[in-house]
Amino acid sequence: MDANNVLGEFLRARRELVRPEDVGLSGGGLRRVPGLRREEVATLAGISSDYYLRLEQGRDRNPSAQVLEALARVLRLDVDATRHLVGLAGPGRRPTPRRRAARPTPVPTSIRQLIDGWPTNPAYVQNQYAEVLAVNALYSALAPHHVPGVNLLRAVFLDPGERERHRDWEDLTAGVVASLRARAGADVDDPRLVELVGELSLRSERFRLLWGRHDVLPMRARVSRMTHPQVGDLDLYCDKLDVGGSDGLTLVVFHAEPGSRNAELLGLLGSLNAPQSEGHMNVVDQHTDAPHVDEENIDGQ
Repeated sequence: MDANNVLGEFLRARRELVRPEDVGLSGGGLRRVPGLRREEVATLAGISSDYYLRLEQGRDRNPSAQVLEALARVLRLDVDATRHLVGLAGPGRRPTPRRRAARPTPVPTSIRQLIDGWPTNPAYVQNQYAEVLAVNALYSALAPHHVPGVNLLRAVFLDPGERERHRDWEDLTAGVVASLRARAGADVDDPRLVELVGELSLRSERFRLLWGRHDVLPMRARVSRMTHPQVGDLDLYCDKLDVGGSDGLTLVVFHAEPGSRNAELLGLLGSLNAPQSEGHMNVVDQHTDAPHVDEENIDGQ
């Protein structure tokens, strides 16, 4: 990441994703680089090739709103990507990069109490770096390895088990990287973000490819398609809510459509992992000193 030329990096990455035929140009002839040439972008946007080159190289960082609109059209940016482009361009339109707090923001007690009181909704809290900070009991049953302190980006890209657990792994990984881009905005020189992106870029080809695309997608509700060893396939709604008054904390909640098979399976998962009562755990045969074993329930323990 080049914190001194975030606009140029974005333009170059998005230019390489647009095929000539997407914008009415002939795709014939030898092309040394993927996507559109710089001069093609400039012509289609109605600006000079030299001016566009200066934008990509970071020698001009204050394009007008009209130029940004034209570039967004040529590069086929959606609403979110266009907003991101505008946010990267110039101090007059770009918010001042946020400096992260030196000390991590704790999870508010009220949020911990809230998720602990949800027996049918798996939930957890993460920070802006996708580190798990708090989980409730049902989320622990749904994702036993996602304990507080685990970084979910490292998990999903570096743990082979995560790919087996998520039937939508391709879509999931694309979404989390695009969300990371959206949350970072122009603040790409944040030390912890630089360290995380550097590590994942070295260790995961998939992450390196997705980060280089510069896709931008704010966090939104989605359907998470998982496979659990105890209950099989689960399709759960996943909502991500900003925690007000915190420095980038997000509450993530899973739920199933009421009355659906997924709701039944989620309930079954909860019952299989519910703490057993003391009376059930310590049943003793009156005729011997050995504990009584209920053979019918061995598989469920």
